[in-house]
Amino acid sequence: MAKATASTFKTKLLRPAKSGKDDSWAFFVLPKAASEKLPRRGRTSVEGTINGYPFQATLDPDGQLSHWLRVSKELLEAAHADVGEMVAVQISPANPEPEPQMPDDLREAFAASPEAKAGWEGTTTIARLDWIHWIESAKQAKTRKSRVENACDMLASGKGRVCCFDQSGFYSKSLSAPKAVD
Repeated sequence: MAKATASTFKTKLLRPAKSGKDDSWAFFVLPKAASEKLPRRGRTSVEGTINGYPFQATLDPDGQLSHWLRVSKELLEAAHADVGEMVAVQISPANPEPEPQMPDDLREAFAASPEAKAGWEGTTTIARLDWIHWIESAKQAKTRKSRVENACDMLASGKGRVCCFDQSGFYSKSLSAPKAVD
């Protein structure tokens, strides 16, 4: 992997084919040359601009040796950008990696399990980001509740990484960017 440096490129904003109830967001896939400049091929946080408007976000691996970024409705509006348009993007790795926002249900679970909280505090920022992503990616409330409970059990037993991510940060199942609407 090349040294982590800034990248500037133009890319097209795409609309996800399956966005569920929320169709207010867009995404783009980084050119491989820009992705290769990042510190890891797994999830990684960046700072940058879209059409000159600053943002900070976490990129996801696209399954094709690159990364993709979900662009919120708010960022689309602030950057004066619309789906289907080309946008000017500048990104660089966030340094240091920002601490992820802990969900309330996980915070409450840690209050009841000092061992799990100690395990959490012994992990890296990227590992914590992966734990949160795993919990928040649950589609049903019962699955999320189960993942919070399992996270506490695993962290309390000394497991530093969530089950679905390997040491390099790659999701062990096939991950890819969303499919775009033509």
